[in-house]
Amino acid sequence: MNQWPWLGNAQATAARRDALRQLLGPLPALDGPPTGDLLDTQERDFARIEHWRLHLNSKEPVPALLLLPPDRDPRGLVLYCHAHGNNFAIGKDELLLGRPALQPPPYGEVLPAIGVAVLAIDHWCFGERAYRSERALVKQLTWEGCTLWGYRVHDSLAALQWLRGQSRFSAAPTAALGLSMGSAMALWTAALDPGIDACIELCGLAEYDALIETGGHDLHGEYFFVPGLRCAFSAAEIAALIAPRPHLSLVGHDDPLTPPAGVASIDRVLHDTYAALGRPAGWRQRVFATGHQETPAMRSEVLQALERLMDRN
Repeated sequence: MNQWPWLGNAQATAARRDALRQLLGPLPALDGPPTGDLLDTQERDFARIEHWRLHLNSKEPVPALLLLPPDRDPRGLVLYCHAHGNNFAIGKDELLLGRPALQPPPYGEVLPAIGVAVLAIDHWCFGERAYRSERALVKQLTWEGCTLWGYRVHDSLAALQWLRGQSRFSAAPTAALGLSMGSAMALWTAALDPGIDACIELCGLAEYDALIETGGHDLHGEYFFVPGLRCAFSAAEIAALIAPRPHLSLVGHDDPLTPPAGVASIDRVLHDTYAALGRPAGWRQRVFATGHQETPAMRSEVLQALERLMDRN
């Protein structure tokens, strides 16, 4: 059953995508395409590590890590979206250092080994950009009619635009990947950018109504809340903007940020959405007996999904 009037109509889908983008408020866009300055290069056994300063917005430069396979051209690209966890010191370095909610080894060691190039940026208030308070920036941007989430999504999309602008990556299939806040970022970037070939997100996707009913919404930081979003979109409809591209959603049954009713609701709607487009296998949700963390089985699912994406292209 197709519950979205725009589904299957390219023009109507683009209009719905624009409506979602408008909810983010004014964005700090550049006058021209994003650019970058290479600062340093390190050769490690598992990857060539490039440190970049990217110019993605009109406000401030964005520190970034680009990891490349050490011994071959990349078969694919991953936009790696770091988590939150109230640890503002980590940011993009999660790619190399991991975090307690993620399985070892870090994705920065795993993905180049399968031939994937990986880009991670410090989001506003994280890593090298942690010189201001997230809470203070939310308040400032709200006064200005903007949203911190919009600023963060903008930087992710611009970073991917910069990466695609390099000839060595222009033909590689691309996936957005992340856990927790990174899950939401992978979801939004793939929903807003039809050029992203797959979305892989962990420990994040559940219907908003269920979060309200369980109080789970109050476990999210202020950045997560976009004015008017719940009146205009459900979480399922944002995810439906990714269809029929592959979307793997991995959640923990005991995770308060993904209450079971909200997870089941997403699964029902997305199952019908992908079936209506003739791509039922494109949507895959897996629920694991865990909380807000990646398990070894989740890691295996992620790597298998990336292999499928690269083998198909």
